[in-house]
Amino acid sequence: MQKKNATVHLLILDPSQNDAESLISLLRNSGKATRAHRITSEEDLEEALKSGSWDLLLARDIDQEFRADDALAMIRRMDKDIPFVLLTGEYDRDRTVSMMRAGAQDTVPFEYTDQLVLVVNRELAALDERRRRRVLESHLREAEQRCQLLLESSKDAIAYINDGMHIYANQSYLEFLGHEDIDELICIPVLDTLTPDSQDRYKEFMKSFAESGKDGMTLTCVARRSDDHELNVVMSVSSATYDGEACTQIVLQPEHSDAELEEKLRQISSQDLLTGLYNRQYLMDALGQAVALAGKNNESGALAYIALDNFMSLKGRVGIAGADLLLGDLSNILREHAPEGATLARLSDDAFCLLCQPGDEKELASQCEELCRTVENHLFDINGRTVPVTLSIGVAAVTENSPKAPDVLGRAHTASAELKKKDGHEQGNGVLIYNPTDYEALDDTNSAEAIQKALDENRFRLLFQPIINLRGEGEEHYEAFVRMLDKDGEEVSPYDFLPPVGPTDMSIKIDRWVILQTIKQLSSHRSRGHDTRLFLNITAETLEDKTFTSWLSVALKAARLPGDSLIFQIREGDANNYMKQAKDFSKAIHELHCKLSICQFGCALNPFNTLKHINVDYVKIDGSFTEEIQKSDEAKEGVKEMVKSLQSAGKLTIIPLVENAGVLATLWQAGVNYIQGYYLQAPVPEMNYDFGDQ
Repeated sequence: MQKKNATVHLLILDPSQNDAESLISLLRNSGKATRAHRITSEEDLEEALKSGSWDLLLARDIDQEFRADDALAMIRRMDKDIPFVLLTGEYDRDRTVSMMRAGAQDTVPFEYTDQLVLVVNRELAALDERRRRRVLESHLREAEQRCQLLLESSKDAIAYINDGMHIYANQSYLEFLGHEDIDELICIPVLDTLTPDSQDRYKEFMKSFAESGKDGMTLTCVARRSDDHELNVVMSVSSATYDGEACTQIVLQPEHSDAELEEKLRQISSQDLLTGLYNRQYLMDALGQAVALAGKNNESGALAYIALDNFMSLKGRVGIAGADLLLGDLSNILREHAPEGATLARLSDDAFCLLCQPGDEKELASQCEELCRTVENHLFDINGRTVPVTLSIGVAAVTENSPKAPDVLGRAHTASAELKKKDGHEQGNGVLIYNPTDYEALDDTNSAEAIQKALDENRFRLLFQPIINLRGEGEEHYEAFVRMLDKDGEEVSPYDFLPPVGPTDMSIKIDRWVILQTIKQLSSHRSRGHDTRLFLNITAETLEDKTFTSWLSVALKAARLPGDSLIFQIREGDANNYMKQAKDFSKAIHELHCKLSICQFGCALNPFNTLKHINVDYVKIDGSFTEEIQKSDEAKEGVKEMVKSLQSAGKLTIIPLVENAGVLATLWQAGVNYIQGYYLQAPVPEMNYDFGDQ
């Protein structure tokens, strides 16, 4: 199975190995694929920081030979961007302040596990943003260098000015005004490059530009070259930055008649020809700028998605020409009701958009309600026939926290579509404000309810991914995965909807649904002559469920399925947290002739210790090792050694996340028994892999 999230590489400073293991399990249970290293000394941390890339350091604030303060000081000294979270005995304000001043990101009492998960999520997200920013800054520097080259080679006369003085000019600009060197121009104000008659107009023009901030404004004036020769020019201005400083870009072109034509072409390219309103492309550009402005200046706005109700039916009644007349009439009403300064555009046959900035979604919604009433009461006369028209309008806020422009438009569209599902609005005709919490979050209080509803409505699906014997022995193995269709029809894991702790009954319910359905499908599949075995994942809650094995025994007999056709798979973290239950579980399912696999192996601080207590048949090594063996020889040797140790202990080994052929030779040499991954086949609804084609 492909991982949705990258593996978190975690450093832990804690004298207790058990407590360190509990931290790893906590993060794994919260959905984080985690690889950890427990720091044992100052030298150990220094070596780890030099040789590896780490995402987080959790340090216990207790007496130990190498203290948390020393670890933080080393991170600062080595200038590593690694979030540092101190785990305290109890909350101490003074201690928190002193550690944060020293460079720690936060302090959390060790027992407050729910708070710790939130802090870790926040810091990992912030780290990811910083890493992305560094990459983007690198790209920006490269882009600036390319822009500089383009400026230098451009035939257009381009200069940057600040406070009326030249700070940069390209070669074409210098030649245009008769200067040989940029140093000559640096000390000359722009006013001095214009004739006296043009200087006053230039001052008014720049004042107007400063007030409106509208890029592309033009001024026709007379420039004076260094040899006093005068030229009629068109000066266009726009906002720019140079060396990180805000400035103004000016472009000089000889005056000619094409400027008016170019302006007309620009207007036509941004216009909807039927209604005369702006078109979709113009709106998306304006919305993108609005989102950027909201993020930069915290200037909020609002977007309304205006959909005509039952437009296809209307079009069928009045014909294409009649529909065009209707849309023209409607666009006039929209113009009359659009707030001053708003951007009004036609998106498609039956949809318009209204963008206001500055603006407020509640205020815009109120104006849209008035618009709905006006349109409903208006008599649309199309070729002598009166046609009723109503609108369904969705409104979305544009704030500093808004997503990208297409997603903001998607929010407004979602609200417009959702309106028609509400009681009393089956035909539309109303306004609905998009509320992100209704669509983008399932909290701990309603997650179990959402899963139960999906179960009741049969919105669970099974997928199967082949596990191939690398030695070519022709066995048929699959791993079963469960997916839940959310309200938008997207496939998600139902386990992702559960909070990190519980609810216990719901996890058991999902596990049993998966097992029951896979048993049915496997029984049918084997009846067609396939000797197929299935890996089934179970949660810690099922490990603790004392009634599970008796229920399983009944289910196997009912399906007339041999026990050795099922291989139950538990996570390494769950096995360590519930060692006694896992040991009992192993014994019970082996009595039913089923097999046991442990997955995510190798992430615990002492993974082989687990195998001393729990009798497993298969060991699936954590997917992060697959990623690492493609990057370093040291990782390859580490995996080979691990596989060798496992096989000498009588365990069959599985390597997941095999995404390309390049890694196969290494796995073959390492003696791995089985492989799994998208290179072979993605999880699919049918058990249809051709195992004879290996």
